[in-house]
Amino acid sequence: MARPAGVDRSYLYRHPDLLAMLHTAQTSISSDTNQAGVTLDSLKADLINASHRNDRLAAHNKQLERKLSEMLGEQAWRESGLGAPTDIDELQRRITQLEQQAVELHRQLDKRDQELTAARSANRELFANLNRQPRRCGTPSKSSVFRKWPIPVT
Repeated sequence: MARPAGVDRSYLYRHPDLLAMLHTAQTSISSDTNQAGVTLDSLKADLINASHRNDRLAAHNKQLERKLSEMLGEQAWRESGLGAPTDIDELQRRITQLEQQAVELHRQLDKRDQELTAARSANRELFANLNRQPRRCGTPSKSSVFRKWPIPVT
């Protein structure tokens, strides 16, 4: 008792009235604790309960810290411009539209390729027919080979 009071033990023994008050206070405290039902087992149970509560609070605190970290990371990612745009549905619709447009353009290109092949074939056939026709007036002129339709000579 002397140490928390900041005095020497001899001081308490030199003042018998203080010593008597201390003895009275000690006995009243120990009798009050026995009446309140505080035992060593109950104190141990309280300590175990407090330890478990502390563990639960620490786990909850870690969970909240993790969630806060994720949210702050996502916010920083979005604000930096490196993150995915928020309207992904619109971008998906645009991608689908462009894919359909590409398919349509490929179909048109195939159709035009077929038409070009047919036109080339018809052109080759016409020129082959022109070149096979008998010539009537001796030597043909140089420009008659390049004509599309044969002009009859009278």
